[in-house]
Amino acid sequence: MKAAPSITTLFLDVGGVLLTNGWDRSIRKRAAENFGLDPAEMEDRHNLVFYRFEEGRLSLDEYLNWAVFYKERPFSREAFKEFMFAQS
Repeated sequence: MKAAPSITTLFLDVGGVLLTNGWDRSIRKRAAENFGLDPAEMEDRHNLVFYRFEEGRLSLDEYLNWAVFYKERPFSREAFKEFMFAQS
């Protein structure tokens, strides 16, 4: 019987995206400042739904609908996403 290959490397996502800070609190604060959002309100709304996004139960657009675009904004969804993606 042939032995199974041994595992030599294990990658874990601990609190963010590997090798980046992901969409962490400091980056969300920077986004709020950049786009003129209330950082406390954005953080509260983020905390209510982000776990579902991380689990794959919400798309990025669905997350943004809840956290940012629940009302009319003077900037586009694309501009906000571009900012997000540029952070990591």
